[in-house]
Amino acid sequence: MKYQYIAIEREYGSGGQEIAERLAKLSGIPCFGREILERVAKQMNLSVDQIEDCEERATGSVLYSLYAMSQMQTGNADMLPLEGKVFLAEQNMIRKMASHGAAVFLGHCAAEALQDRPGVLRVFIRSDEQDKAQRITDSYGIAEKDVKKMIQKFDRKRANYYQANTGRKWRDTEHYDLILDSGTLGTALCASILHHILKGDQ
Repeated sequence: MKYQYIAIEREYGSGGQEIAERLAKLSGIPCFGREILERVAKQMNLSVDQIEDCEERATGSVLYSLYAMSQMQTGNADMLPLEGKVFLAEQNMIRKMASHGAAVFLGHCAAEALQDRPGVLRVFIRSDEQDKAQRITDSYGIAEKDVKKMIQKFDRKRANYYQANTGRKWRDTEHYDLILDSGTLGTALCASILHHILKGDQ
């Protein structure tokens, strides 16, 4: 099997979670997204809300990124702010989960955690604004007038978290092996494509 792990980053409202869950079901492997937060929260004796708040506070500034990464590389985890400690705990948890075999990972810079492992496919899921707006109102029950604000809020959070902890731009296509447009392809076909890649189909 060429690929064992699928690490997915996704725009808010693009159906990334649905794709990840469909893929996991098709492939008979686990999908880890919120589960990463839950296990880290338990390990750190924090609530999931507190972990999410830490992710929210992560800044995408260059100075923060350089400081956080330098502390991690030198092993000075105790000198990190709580946001950095949460990121480090998430990275360690992802590696622990991956040690049990093939899996789908959703968000949390999973590709970064797995960068030294062979068989990682880095995927970004995007979609057009109309498709995302429709999915958000249908699936999340958010009023149409609030959709744009919600997209901006969550995408900013994900971009800041990614850049703060990797030093790279979240949407930079150079850092992904595959970009899928769920608005054009549909979530079912996106999951099917990834499933065939996992199976090693040509």
